Amino acid sequence: MSVETIRIDNLSIGYPGKGDVKVVASGICAGINSGELTCLLGANGVGKSTLLRTLSAFQPKLSGEIRIQGKEIGEYTDKQMSRIISVVLTEKCDIRNMSVTELIGLGRSPYTGFWGTLSKEDRAVVKRSIELVGITHLTHRMVHTLSDGERQKVMIAKALAQETPIIYLDEPTAFLDFPSKVEMMQLLHHLSRQTDKTIFLSTHDLELALQIADRIWLMDKVNGVTVGTPEDLSLDGSLSNFFARKGIVFDLETGLFRVDNEYTSQIRLIGHGQRYAMVRKALQRNGILANRNVESDICIETGSLHDDTRYIIHRIGREDETAGSIGKLLEKIKE
Repeated sequence: MSVETIRIDNLSIGYPGKGDVKVVASGICAGINSGELTCLLGANGVGKSTLLRTLSAFQPKLSGEIRIQGKEIGEYTDKQMSRIISVVLTEKCDIRNMSVTELIGLGRSPYTGFWGTLSKEDRAVVKRSIELVGITHLTHRMVHTLSDGERQKVMIAKALAQETPIIYLDEPTAFLDFPSKVEMMQLLHHLSRQTDKTIFLSTHDLELALQIADRIWLMDKVNGVTVGTPEDLSLDGSLSNFFARKGIVFDLETGLFRVDNEYTSQIRLIGHGQRYAMVRKALQRNGILANRNVESDICIETGSLHDDTRYIIHRIGREDETAGSIGKLLEKIKE
């Protein structure tokens, strides 16, 4: 069962300015649970990095409370904090002449003392962290030879080796191609479940966060931080309002964002599953509003019991037509 690891009440964050204090966000009230992947979303400049630095104790809060495992963050010593929170930053690490295993071993520094010598138990923790992330095949590689995705996995293994109940990540998918982004988010979600750790990250990968995260933090300058599951934020309109801008709309039917097309006509669709979704996408790209609820003289079935490979076009006063592909279907509709 998830337990609230972090509790934030009336938090104000910011930094000193010229002669005054720059308040980035205020009145933040929220909680973060163990065993969950929580994603922080917001526009550039809204204060996501400032919030992460404040929650990590890298910079002081302006006011309010941050309680970690029931204890105010300011009551922890630096050494205690190193055993409570590990942080994976977005900057690429330029490390040479160090192997993957050696870098991950640095995660044990809160426990190894001045000389940093790894005990048998420390090496076992490093091995287990490597196995959890699935990078055993990389252990003898030099860090500077790794790809961006491989390097990010190594940094996550290092955070795991630190054995903290909380892991923060700042834009962990920033330098990755799309398949690697998906793999990274799935890995973090899996780790949150398998290790019961509290994993909290900032990201610009909106679509992935909505599909993979257990909980979303929406951060903006007007409403502060709005927290909920992706589904609850979809249903209550928070996502629609949060990202409301010209050219982008939140599609309640799919639970994802899409380009806001200008429609010149509409067609009723009958069907379900992937074929229905792809026909709807193609029609809407061509300026035709298409779903189950519209009224139209034209109706398209995206599949039938007799011939699942064809699309059927029903028009009032005309014989039914069929199309063997979405491309052919579009041609017939345009006719």
